[in-house]
Amino acid sequence: MTTDGADSRLVLWDIDHTLIDGGTVARRAYAAAFRQVSGRSLDSPWQFDGRTELAMASDVLRAHGLPPEGGMLEAFLDLIVAELQDREAELAAEGRVLAGAAEALVALGATPGVCQSVLTGNLYTLAMLKMRVFGLAEHVDFRIGAYGEDAYERVDLPARAFARTEEHLGRRHVGADTVIVGDTLRDVATAQAVGAWSVAVATGTTSAAALTAAGADVVLADLADTDAVLGALLGPPR
Repeated sequence: MTTDGADSRLVLWDIDHTLIDGGTVARRAYAAAFRQVSGRSLDSPWQFDGRTELAMASDVLRAHGLPPEGGMLEAFLDLIVAELQDREAELAAEGRVLAGAAEALVALGATPGVCQSVLTGNLYTLAMLKMRVFGLAEHVDFRIGAYGEDAYERVDLPARAFARTEEHLGRRHVGADTVIVGDTLRDVATAQAVGAWSVAVATGTTSAAALTAAGADVVLADLADTDAVLGALLGPPR
């Protein structure tokens, strides 16, 4: 993986339903953490849907009539981390790397002038956990990623990644030389918010038609065709 100041393109990957499918382990961890922090069952409907962990956990608490303020949110997040860490073996057994994801990361990492990391709703600790469990961690530079504790709204995450490229690589990337890859409408909106190239994959719950309608620059059914993925990621210069 290229990580020096000469990098000319930054690729930021979503994790869940873009690179991996973790099954229902995260939902079970959320439910267990919620029970511990509140003494109640988690029963209101909710979806991750590309939200950051800050937003997701806050919304879960509010949906059950609990204020995130006063330390409740922090306690909930700490418990979520602990519960998912305790379920690492379940995650490995139930989850999987999505077709072509590992091959795409390897191929991109071997491409001169490119650095890659993650832009994810996951907290940093959980992003590291998931990527490590599925053997993908070695392919990305976590120092320059953006994570679920960095901002409440996903559209605010790229700024954190750009600042980190300046800090760690000696170059501040901007939207014009950045590619954001993900499976939700929020991933597309995040790319649009900073003028980044948007590559959407229909491997989650959002259809290819909906991703196209949202304005993604490229929409792929999945990551199975490595040449097609590289073509999308290294596509028209901005």
